[in-house]
Amino acid sequence: MKDCRVACVWIVVAGLLLGACGNAKAQGITQQQAEEMLKELRAIRQALERVTPPPPGQAQDKPVRLNNVVGYALGRPDAPLTLVEFTDLQCPYCNRFSTTTFEQLKAAYIDTGKLRFISRDFPLDFHQNAMPAARATRCAGEQGRFWEMRTALVKNFKQLDAAFIASTAQGLKLDMAAFGACASSTKHDAAIAQDMNEGRSVGIEGTPSFVLGRTAAQGLDGVLIVGAQPFGAFDVKIKEMLGQTR
Repeated sequence: MKDCRVACVWIVVAGLLLGACGNAKAQGITQQQAEEMLKELRAIRQALERVTPPPPGQAQDKPVRLNNVVGYALGRPDAPLTLVEFTDLQCPYCNRFSTTTFEQLKAAYIDTGKLRFISRDFPLDFHQNAMPAARATRCAGEQGRFWEMRTALVKNFKQLDAAFIASTAQGLKLDMAAFGACASSTKHDAAIAQDMNEGRSVGIEGTPSFVLGRTAAQGLDGVLIVGAQPFGAFDVKIKEMLGQTR
């Protein structure tokens, strides 16, 4: 048992080094075991979070194909490149990407028409508020406020209980009766499950994970980038692909 726990500890540590929230279930451990190991790893995690990010160009990537490119999008639909993020709104690394790297990507590439950004859901089962948050963003999207809700939730990932979600919806001036009925239902669960299945089909197990590739009418051929990488890592890959499209 001790050897198994040591092995599992290093699996979690590897996930932390990638800057991604990992799926404990996928690693073959129970929720209780995961919680126990997370307690043991608290000090290790704090140390790892101070580790210098990998230098530009060393993002872990591999060729993949997404057969469906759907989801809420930012940027021009005819942008030469598309970046699809699979996210868990309760994940601290998704928060890190959203509050640091994303703003740089938006200014340099999305706002300049070079990159289309698509958000897809990958709520991890050991984050109890991730699924309700995913539902809430889609319900807000029904009223044209998807990105505002998504941004508010991921930036406040430690507060994602029902009260905070409802307060955020009120702040966005949503129709609360419609939002409440939607958020308490499972109407979007099939679409969320589809996102997760398609993510797993290209090897995604943790969040945030990304597929970056050349924009096409059908599917997306590109590379898988894992973890909350710094802007420089994305910048290198984007410039490389833009050179290939000229």
